[in-house]
Amino acid sequence: MRFSVRFNNDLPVGIYPELARRAEQAGFNAFWVSDDLFLRSVWIILAAAAQATSRIQLGTCIVNPYTQHPAEIAMAAATLDELSGGRALLGISSGADDFLGWVGIRAEHPVTVVSETIGALRRLFDGTAEHPTGRFLGEWSNEAYLRFAARRIPIYVGAMSPRMLGLIGSHADGGLPLLFPPEDFAEALGHIRQGAVAAARDLSEVDVAACIWCSVASDRRSAERALREKIAYYGHALSARILDRLGVARAEFDPIQRAMMVDRDPERAMAMVTPKMLRIGVVGSADDLIPRLEGLVASGARHLSFGPPLGPDPLQALDVLGRHVLPRFAPLSD
Repeated sequence: MRFSVRFNNDLPVGIYPELARRAEQAGFNAFWVSDDLFLRSVWIILAAAAQATSRIQLGTCIVNPYTQHPAEIAMAAATLDELSGGRALLGISSGADDFLGWVGIRAEHPVTVVSETIGALRRLFDGTAEHPTGRFLGEWSNEAYLRFAARRIPIYVGAMSPRMLGLIGSHADGGLPLLFPPEDFAEALGHIRQGAVAAARDLSEVDVAACIWCSVASDRRSAERALREKIAYYGHALSARILDRLGVARAEFDPIQRAMMVDRDPERAMAMVTPKMLRIGVVGSADDLIPRLEGLVASGARHLSFGPPLGPDPLQALDVLGRHVLPRFAPLSD
């Protein structure tokens, strides 16, 4: 059993080194940070976290080839890997259409683009003479190679749609399927397994993280508020598959998105989050969280990934998870 923790890139950069250090102490294997547009740079955040830790792996969750060219992704990832002593993980995907639309980008042919990007990154990390080409990448010249030695950094694909989930099984070293709510894991794993079968791959060789949102605190009201804030910011970008699972129409997020993004009124946006929307994550104590995780493990999860907000006090939430939740499932790794 592997354990990881995920954070958005919306906190002051100076907080992340301590978060990473505490996650390492709590027993987590990996520390993931998003790279959502107009927030803080994931590369700088993870570089700071690398210098505060010695064991925990450090990953992007996720970067995309529409706003960052694959050559630049390879440069940054290999540099982070060098700085951290070989602890980098590279989470990539196509990004959220809503967010890319802010800067006039349309993510066309996302599965093809991500697939080609995986191939290009591996060739760059390996330093092979074969040069990346493709429908999206175009033709690269003989001068297109990293000028320093790099390790083949594990590549994880972030996914919500069935086709992108299939790409995890067929092409990636690991997967970050966003599972809101946790009970969605079995369906997601089915799509990943189909991709693995089509590519004649052994799914046991793919590290699939069961990614959930949680907000852990003894004060349920403050825990719920922390989750409401995340739903108000990210809910409009959820896939149709997840919205169907929740029984929520995309149009229900329109006034929330307007209040949050246009009017810049987070309090009003959070007040419009409905009980159905709150089912996206798990709110409450460790005792509330454990039964949902047991369901994930019963569905085949072998990597539990705890995501934002984690709790109203993320440092306290890390301690609670480390003391009360991880030990419950750690024997499965023996």
